[in-house]
Amino acid sequence: MQNKIWLSSPHLSGSELSFIEDAFRKNWVTSIGENIDEFELSIAKYLENNTEICALNSATSAIHLALVLLGITKDDEVITSTFSFIASANPIVYQGARPVFVDSEKDTWNMCPIALQEAIEDRIKKGTKPKAIIIVHLYGMPAKMDEIISISEKYEIPLIEDAAEALGSKYKGKACGTFGRFGVLSFNGNKIITTSGGGALVCHSKEDKDKAVFLSTQARDNAPHYQHSQIGYNYRMSNISAGVGRGQMEVLNDRVDARRKTHDFYVGLFQDIEGVEVLSEINSDFYSNHWLSAILVDENITGKTREDLRLALLEDNIESRPLWKPMHLQPVFADAPYYGKTIAESLFEKGLCLPSGSNLQEEDKIRIQKIVQEVFSN
Repeated sequence: MQNKIWLSSPHLSGSELSFIEDAFRKNWVTSIGENIDEFELSIAKYLENNTEICALNSATSAIHLALVLLGITKDDEVITSTFSFIASANPIVYQGARPVFVDSEKDTWNMCPIALQEAIEDRIKKGTKPKAIIIVHLYGMPAKMDEIISISEKYEIPLIEDAAEALGSKYKGKACGTFGRFGVLSFNGNKIITTSGGGALVCHSKEDKDKAVFLSTQARDNAPHYQHSQIGYNYRMSNISAGVGRGQMEVLNDRVDARRKTHDFYVGLFQDIEGVEVLSEINSDFYSNHWLSAILVDENITGKTREDLRLALLEDNIESRPLWKPMHLQPVFADAPYYGKTIAESLFEKGLCLPSGSNLQEEDKIRIQKIVQEVFSN
């Protein structure tokens, strides 16, 4: 069998081990240490826009802490994108709050501003004004931030920006993850850079960062004994994982460039195949890291489905994956309010994510091209 081509596998720089070994030499094998401090500083410098970073064990933890810091509690409502990974919605439930899902728009596949405003106005009419909005930059593609921020400010609802897939992406030259009251990054093994597992909360004040660090380390009060006046969490990133992150930050720009070149490869591959659309920036305001390159397959034009292509790739040991199944269609959220049309459902039915790792080799692309041409030539 051919070697497996993964959808998005970790891609190490080679210098991660030196930072890990340094932590072992200094015996900082815990949730404090130089690697954490330097990793946070490097992210803040990369993002700019007066950011303060709290390194955590996952992006899910970061979303949860953002909700806690905003005071989201039982029976509150939080609006979020239906078209996303479930980690964007689960932390809402952790707080005993209720998710309200909003459809996508066709241009970027992200939250539809029209449906967002409709959702807010209808929830207010029903007597419950949403307490927060969580927007997602899907597959690294920036959302329509001008419209979303305008709505957030109009109704005075704070914005949490889920940029778990969008480190290195920009909207009008400003880094994704820095627009909202809080931003969220992911360093899972399949992301642009990795700490094996991990994430970060992007704050805009030292006060918010310090509070996030406090909550993420079990909310221990300043006392010689163990005293706790509020509930905390075991969410802080380890100094070992942060060492991996320091090595990864050295090559972040290279990783973004590689994924963007892979996106260009797919644009060229499908340009003469009528009925297949590659997710791309709609204009120069949008700059995507193209974490995952994704396509839509119109069966009415191609005579093929996304599943025909997925299975053909799988037969050659090439991983691909359908787009996210919308949250309002998930059994666990069957009773949640939903606003919009059927854009997200259509994306799920027609869409496929293709191998996009920054370590994708030319011979891998040749294999992928061969399968694509075979499927759509028949």
